Amino acid sequence: MHRFKRFLAVLHARNVEFIRDRTALSWNIILPILLVAGFAFLFSKQANNSYKVVVIGDGLDVKEYTLQHTKLLSKSNKFFLTKYVKFIPGDKLEAGIDKVRRHKVDMLIKLDTPVKYWINASSKKGYVLEKILLLSQSTGVEISNPPSREMVKGKEINEIDWLIPGILAMNIMFSCLFGIGYVIVRYRKMGVLKRFQATPLTAFEFLAAQIVSRLCLIMIITTIVFIGCVVIVDLNVVGGYFPLFIVFLLGSTSLISLGLIVAARSTSEEYANGILNLLSWPMMIFSGVWFSLEGLHPAAQVFAQALPLTHMIEAARAIINEGKTLLDVSYNLVALAAMTVGFIIIGAVSFKWDRF
Repeated sequence: MHRFKRFLAVLHARNVEFIRDRTALSWNIILPILLVAGFAFLFSKQANNSYKVVVIGDGLDVKEYTLQHTKLLSKSNKFFLTKYVKFIPGDKLEAGIDKVRRHKVDMLIKLDTPVKYWINASSKKGYVLEKILLLSQSTGVEISNPPSREMVKGKEINEIDWLIPGILAMNIMFSCLFGIGYVIVRYRKMGVLKRFQATPLTAFEFLAAQIVSRLCLIMIITTIVFIGCVVIVDLNVVGGYFPLFIVFLLGSTSLISLGLIVAARSTSEEYANGILNLLSWPMMIFSGVWFSLEGLHPAAQVFAQALPLTHMIEAARAIINEGKTLLDVSYNLVALAAMTVGFIIIGAVSFKWDRF
């Protein structure tokens, strides 16, 4: 009973401290809304001129073709010499068709006899690529027969609808890392933690109160920001709101736990700020906040899967834009849960009260 009372006391104190800091509170709400409004204006009449084509080779070293595609593929069809078209190697047909259906790529080509290709019935880029493909075919043996077309259907995702999950997740990331990491370091530097050490309050109670406080505040702020996004750009959530809430909740917990590792032993705000920036900026670049990970270097894609922000964004986009369920994004949820447990254990074991 006493443990719970101490936990509630610290939780209440931290909540009051954050709410009284009106600058930080306002910035956490206003910044993402301004970003959404800005991107909505930028992408309102601007078309993306790049084309993406997934190529599945039958008996072809697809990885090698990414380096020498003009030599390997242009012999059978000059389509592969087309400028402004990015050719992406693929190995699974169903996965490629699903990307065409969701407008993640504009066309799927299977090098077979005859050549088969898939486009989305509602894709303008797919229509243009089909015309180029048919006009540029050669008389090579591989495609002496006319290419075989397959049509898929799927709703196109607007640029702003695609960006919003990343912006929300990015705002959560900064609030989690700097909100938990920077504050605890400041407490340690000011001697507040040393005073707590002289009380019956345990390290677990203190850390649990900090995590729960930051988590509650972030979820409230994210809800407000999400409502603002719906009002500004008429965001359509294809999936359910509850699965989206679970994704953001678990993602926030994971990022808070990561911030806890930084705060566990840091003794100065400058050092903590450097480490937090070292963690946040790679996540903002490699986690797919601003652009799709499709077509990136394989090493970059592997690195992205080790970042909690990547899994939160992937799951949120799948639910918002594609109507996926929690079961469909279970891989991302399991990854976030595993990272959370690992981060909490490392942070709790390495935590110290004072500066020495």
